[in-house]
Amino acid sequence: MYQKPVMASIVPSLVKVLRVVADPNRLRILLLLRSEELSVAELQEILVMGQSTISTHLSQLKQAGLVEDRRTGKNSLYRLKTDESKRIVEELLEQAKGEIPEAGTDQATMRRVVKKRQDKMRSFFDSVAGRLGKDYVPGKSWKGVAEALLRLMPPLVIADLGAGEGAFALLLAQRATKVIAVDTSAKMIEVAREQAQRNDVKNVEYRLGDMEELPIEDAAVDLVFFSQSLHHALHPQRAVQEAWRILRPAGRIVILDLAQHRFEEAREMYADEWLGFGEAELEAMLESAKFSGVQISIVHKEPETPQFQTLLAVADKIADETGASKN
Repeated sequence: MYQKPVMASIVPSLVKVLRVVADPNRLRILLLLRSEELSVAELQEILVMGQSTISTHLSQLKQAGLVEDRRTGKNSLYRLKTDESKRIVEELLEQAKGEIPEAGTDQATMRRVVKKRQDKMRSFFDSVAGRLGKDYVPGKSWKGVAEALLRLMPPLVIADLGAGEGAFALLLAQRATKVIAVDTSAKMIEVAREQAQRNDVKNVEYRLGDMEELPIEDAAVDLVFFSQSLHHALHPQRAVQEAWRILRPAGRIVILDLAQHRFEEAREMYADEWLGFGEAELEAMLESAKFSGVQISIVHKEPETPQFQTLLAVADKIADETGASKN
């Protein structure tokens, strides 16, 4: 079967391109759009031409497949199209820019116009400084921040103690070599396993067990997490000591838990054994379990009553010069 040569399909478009770029003003527009996305109004300001003239030129450049646009609010921003024709246009523009006397002035004016756009954005942030975090910001969430920070974490073996339904374990699994999720509730473990299967997560191992007698061997993990679980332990000190036992030398413990509060109803509502912990109390607990470099701070305060606060505690299991854990 006869096949039409490839060049036969290219030549008509190339002829169209050459015809369109033969106009000096359209060349000026292409030179600008090669550097920056611009609106019709911005092109008017740079080229000192009427709106209808600019729109006509842009329409012809779009029909030739040389530029494309995208909506941004009430305006459209135009840019040089990124496809095979761009290579041809780039070569033409490189040769033509020296022959367009206005090209240098156009570029300088464009930089001033784009700076105005940046100044407008900066003015907005100046106006909301001091209250931005208190207002709603589209797309800004603590989950998003957590996901980003997780990408910075090296692959580790992590123990999630008091894992519950396993949501946190699934989050950690994105970067972990393995997550060992431990919970005392068989039903919670069952639900967590089902979630992992639905999400096709294979590097989380669920184990039924108590935080105070962990079903994990000595020096088996790099990182231990208690995420709002330590206040459910009957003996928090034993749970922290167990964390030290399962950590490898140079391993780290992270505790996210409630700061001490007086909301007694939490015992019935959430099965809380402890009404949070004081900073000094948690620090003493970690140091008693031989952890070093303890850092503790309040990282969140809820505005609604009873205004729970969240404590973050981080500490290390230090190894001595021989690599053995300090006793």
